[in-house]
Amino acid sequence: MVSVSERFGEAYYRQFYGRRPVHTAAKIAKLASGVMGMCGWLGIPVRHVLDVGAGPGHWRTFLTANHPAVRYTGVDISEYACRRYGHEQRDISSWRPRPSDLVVCQGVLQYLDDAAATAAIEHLGAATRSALYLEVPTSYDRVATIDPDHTDLDVHWRSGSWYRDRLRPHFQQLGGGVWIPLSRQLPLYELERADQ
Repeated sequence: MVSVSERFGEAYYRQFYGRRPVHTAAKIAKLASGVMGMCGWLGIPVRHVLDVGAGPGHWRTFLTANHPAVRYTGVDISEYACRRYGHEQRDISSWRPRPSDLVVCQGVLQYLDDAAATAAIEHLGAATRSALYLEVPTSYDRVATIDPDHTDLDVHWRSGSWYRDRLRPHFQQLGGGVWIPLSRQLPLYELERADQ
């Protein structure tokens, strides 16, 4: 069995963040701008961002340039990523973080087995004060959405309903990857809610 440090070491980052990365800093800047804009539109103040699976730290780069007052914490399970990019080494399936206004979790849950992914979603629910941005490819995405030449296919492929069933006790889905905790009462129009 391959250890985490071997799986997400320098070779992994060279393959998926090298010459033709899955996500570039420019793409993440557009995404982060949209998510921060949505939070602003909804009246959600973002003072602290927790980036789970922070990888090369593109969210930090965007926030530093565009929202310098926002505190950022990047965590990753990869010893290599933490050493290279300055994150804290954490495993979201066993670590229960303190609440943050915005939690970002991109490309993490598909690497966890069912029990660990379920625990991670519980921890994301406890950690999200105001908004969660979640990106995780599903079995539908494997066929219809992803570019197999630039995506790690050695993951747990699950249905969207598998994830929604575990997210629904904690979150309301707004769409575009943005989820709002059930504890946060927002005056949303009916059609602003994606999971009704």
